[in-house]
Amino acid sequence: MERRQSDASGAAHLLPRNLRPHDHWPPHTDETTPLLPPTDSSDDDKDTTTWRSVLHELWVLFNGSLPVILAYALQNSLQTISVLIVGRLSPEALATAAFAYMFAMATGWLIALGGTTAIDTIASASFTGSSDPKDLGIILQRALLVLTLFYVPVVILWGFSESIFLALGQEDYIARDSARFLLVLAPGGLGYIYFECMKKYLQAQEIMRPGTYVLLITSPLSAALNYLFIYRFKLGLLGAPFATGIAYWVSFILLVLYTRFFSGSNAWGGFNKAALDIGRLKTFARLAFLGIIHVGTEWWAFEVVAIVAGQLGTIPLAAQSVIMTTDQVLNTIPFGIGVAASSRVGNLLGRRDAKGAALAANTAAWLSMILGAIVLAGLMGVKDFYARIFNDDERVVRLTAEVMPYVALFQIADGLNGSCGGALRGMGRQHVGAAVNLLSYYCGALPLGIYLAFHGWGLGGLWVGQCIALYLVGALEWVIVAWSNWEKEVVKALGRLDHDPLGVDSAIAEEDERLDPESGVNGHA
Repeated sequence: MERRQSDASGAAHLLPRNLRPHDHWPPHTDETTPLLPPTDSSDDDKDTTTWRSVLHELWVLFNGSLPVILAYALQNSLQTISVLIVGRLSPEALATAAFAYMFAMATGWLIALGGTTAIDTIASASFTGSSDPKDLGIILQRALLVLTLFYVPVVILWGFSESIFLALGQEDYIARDSARFLLVLAPGGLGYIYFECMKKYLQAQEIMRPGTYVLLITSPLSAALNYLFIYRFKLGLLGAPFATGIAYWVSFILLVLYTRFFSGSNAWGGFNKAALDIGRLKTFARLAFLGIIHVGTEWWAFEVVAIVAGQLGTIPLAAQSVIMTTDQVLNTIPFGIGVAASSRVGNLLGRRDAKGAALAANTAAWLSMILGAIVLAGLMGVKDFYARIFNDDERVVRLTAEVMPYVALFQIADGLNGSCGGALRGMGRQHVGAAVNLLSYYCGALPLGIYLAFHGWGLGGLWVGQCIALYLVGALEWVIVAWSNWEKEVVKALGRLDHDPLGVDSAIAEEDERLDPESGVNGHA
């Protein structure tokens, strides 16, 4: 009850002053009790302090998000540039490379971008909350081990992908060449995963920029290597995955060197057998798996949309390609905010700052919606001619313009989903985001969108379904974040650390006892 009163009091600051509850007012009532509560001369000071805190948090998150957004944009450019260069060989090479990279993104790259969210959860809290800062290095070692094991089934899947592609109805040459493409790319995929692990290791220490610095080097390097291997060394189509894989490994090595010689090495204590602790490995593996599902459920929904768009005809497929290429770039904004929010929330939970973590989570939601609204305005301003950048066919330009309002409206919800999903990952509640995504996309949006697409709405119907899904996801996740018990999240975050000076196990027991004094237990399972 005390905590609920505290949470209600914190929420009351969001109401106008004349609607806020006053503590101890009235102590008792009778016919002489004034109808209005006494004014509080400290209200203005409190308002000033609250808004100052919000603006400060807004700046911290914005400043932390920018390098992350730029880093992911550059990271995506490695594949985009590779597709553009190899596409000059032939239309078949273009189709094969685009298809193979898409499949890699939906499988192997999910291990990197979804699995490393477990580092956001544990390492951010560990950096500020653990009694031993070297615990962060142990968490990095666990990440490298667990995610390598997660990647093994993906490589096996890629090895048998030709038969899978044929079963999905792909043409023989795409199935055969894409399978070979993926096998050449497989070693580079491990470099991609390790690079993401190192980025998260640094981000947990609130070091956000090195990933961007490294990619500013390796992005043009990747373009040069693609050209050399494809055309100069006569490797043709297979030169693209070979060059891109090298670029991923170089990115990882450069980030390790940056950490060693510039910033971030203080949290590394060398290889330690504590990284092999079975209980901690299970915790990390569980969070990593749920992170993959959380991110993957949204990505896979868009793959379904792409497949369905192909069944609507050539023009809808071309318009969908323009829209999805654009959205992949724009998605780096909410994803970057989510990463910054996850790291920030985890850091504050580790500091035992429940109010600060709550403020950061809610401020991230507002920041994402503000940036989403700016993107919305930009897309609406260029919708009538934007597709000409990709194609001069008037039918493609016209259809893209018709669907663009749905895509623009989608940006606000996408931002809310990214920021609140990041806050949930910072709290270690990846399972909540995964459940909300599964329910919203696969039980509602996709069936609705497919129905509308084949009943008069066409491509616009698919995007109406996606909009509905993402607004549901964003709203539900924000409600969950806003009504979270942040004091309890602090206790849970500290319980995941290797070393805690306050004795978190006993703290959890005391928390359970306080919440349920009769039984002494309150379901922390």
